[in-house]
Amino acid sequence: MSGIFKAYDIRGVYPEQLDENIAERIGRAVVVFLKAKKIVVGRDMRPHSLPLFNALAKGITEQGADVIDLGMCSTPMSYHANGKLGADAGVMITASHNTAEWNGFKICREQAIPISGATGIADIEALVAKNEWPKPERTGTISAYDIAKEYGAFLRSHAKMDRKLKVVVDYANAMGSYEIAGIEDLFEIIPLYKKLDGTFPNHEANPLHTDTLNALRAKVVEVGADFGAGFDGDADRCGFVDDKGEIIPMDLFTALIAQDILSEKGQGTVPILYDLRSSWAVRECIQENGGKPIMSRVGHAFIKAQMREYGAVFAGELSGHYYFKENYVAESQGLAMIKLANLICRKKKPVSELVAPLRKYFSSGEINSKVADVKPILERIKTKYSDGHMFELDGISVEYSNWWFNVRSSNTEPLLRLIVEAKDKETMEEKRDELLKIIRG
Repeated sequence: MSGIFKAYDIRGVYPEQLDENIAERIGRAVVVFLKAKKIVVGRDMRPHSLPLFNALAKGITEQGADVIDLGMCSTPMSYHANGKLGADAGVMITASHNTAEWNGFKICREQAIPISGATGIADIEALVAKNEWPKPERTGTISAYDIAKEYGAFLRSHAKMDRKLKVVVDYANAMGSYEIAGIEDLFEIIPLYKKLDGTFPNHEANPLHTDTLNALRAKVVEVGADFGAGFDGDADRCGFVDDKGEIIPMDLFTALIAQDILSEKGQGTVPILYDLRSSWAVRECIQENGGKPIMSRVGHAFIKAQMREYGAVFAGELSGHYYFKENYVAESQGLAMIKLANLICRKKKPVSELVAPLRKYFSSGEINSKVADVKPILERIKTKYSDGHMFELDGISVEYSNWWFNVRSSNTEPLLRLIVEAKDKETMEEKRDELLKIIRG
């Protein structure tokens, strides 16, 4: 059981680390910790997701709460069901982009508010370890609920396209096919790897690793598509490709979606969050389109909390998570796809032309370094760059007139992550190397 309780979810290798016995206890623990009466549960296509569901549901019902069984669905669909059905909690059984032998649980409370290490996963772990349960007054029930039609209608209500765009979709043999089932007829879809297969036979379901988008990029060019979309395992992340087969950087995609949202919402006070690793171009684009850009920490639990705090309508993260107020302040990649299509139709320009003006700075991308002791390195960095505009929202960020950087500890691994951006390539490379020398010694 050790090590499966992570910063954002519960995740482990089945059945060595995570089996039916643990799943049943986790079900009980969610009921006890959240004092839940009604819990929505969805699952992905992995072969062991069903036995884990059966065990989890047994724990939930024997602890006195009712299970709403969503069956197979995407993670955004499970969030939608949680909010729409007024559940006290939600569990999505998935290990997202992890390989076939992994599985896990993403847990949230009411209104799809996520539970992270600091806000409940540690408490659930303690309850699971103790394995002593209060006697419930009743045994709960299990009832099936199909959220697909309602989720599809929700997505369609945002569509404002005046033509059917040609879109290549790489489903990665995973839950993307469920995520966009209700809107596929609005597009001319050219599918790649649509058949569900929890062994991921074609490639890893992780659009952050750009090589997983190679087939998508080639197919977009081959068929002359308007854009391409590549989903991860549970469809809460997506990588997008322009009409020329070029990957749209995920921060610049945030700027594109912000443009579409701001065209509808009017000007001035519409708050939009962007991940602090994002290009300066994102902040500038939100401002130029009349929005109020607000920088956010990294990680979905932090971003969703900040969205609620500021009343933000949208947030984008460099990892390819896109969050919408309308989907209970949670991800919806189907909605991201619709918003991009709306923008292309409204601007009457190919997406490559819409992205081009945003590609004006030079970024190192995020660079990981394994580090034994983080503290002294961060102190050295603080001293060396004390003449810049420094803030510590998440790690250390420092801005100068022509470049900036962020260095922060990973929430999930023993790593320091660095990103550098500058107005010219030479400065970016010089400062990147300078910082890496301090980090790596």
